[in-house]
Amino acid sequence: MADCFDVLLIYIVFIVFISALIRATFGFGNALIGMPLLALVMDLKSAAPLVALAALFIGVLILAGSWRHIEYKSAWRLIVSTLAGMPIGLFLLKTNDDSILKIILAVCIILFACYYLFHPRLIPLRSHRYAYLFGFIGGVLLAAYNTNGPVVVMYGSMRRWNPVQFRATLQGYLFPTALMVVAGHGISGLWTAEIFGHFLVSLPFILLAVWMGNRLNRIIPKAVFQKWIYILLLGSGFLLLGQMFFK
Repeated sequence: MADCFDVLLIYIVFIVFISALIRATFGFGNALIGMPLLALVMDLKSAAPLVALAALFIGVLILAGSWRHIEYKSAWRLIVSTLAGMPIGLFLLKTNDDSILKIILAVCIILFACYYLFHPRLIPLRSHRYAYLFGFIGGVLLAAYNTNGPVVVMYGSMRRWNPVQFRATLQGYLFPTALMVVAGHGISGLWTAEIFGHFLVSLPFILLAVWMGNRLNRIIPKAVFQKWIYILLLGSGFLLLGQMFFK
């Protein structure tokens, strides 16, 4: 029993480390990697708070060095509308069957991965007001699955943000929304001693991942690395679907 627990803990810490490394390198993606892989060994009611706590800590570290480049006009609209969408996401997380939530999460991840692998052309958004729509959808996904990042990534792409502005504004949005969802999980009674234990054990590896990610961001061609990230996401989504249909 103890050996099984040790293997499980190593797996959890490893997934948190990999997801933190991806977030530190590209500014997003920790939940997209962490949620489906953690969902293979724990239910979403445990995986979601753990990923949210890690995302909050990662956001603090990244934002400290990039806050000057945030596009504040979009960021505050995204944050406000995300707050409006979160109650719906929390309701889904508390009331829906876990297998249904996992299937929805897997499909969202597969669609997002395919979207980036095939690089479709998006209509440019010239107004900040569209942030309300994207933020609301992000709020639902954030509270239920910790996967609001893809919605904001799409918004930033359609707004034609430059790379520096893109990474900074993403952090300006993800940090306060992570704070919101961590609080929401606490109010909803989803925090447990086990989740905090997993987070504390993972903490040194998150610090290492952020340190490595900051350096990888400067030396690895992003197009090449991103391609492999989305291939991994695609595989994770299909793996999660396979677990649901063939268990």
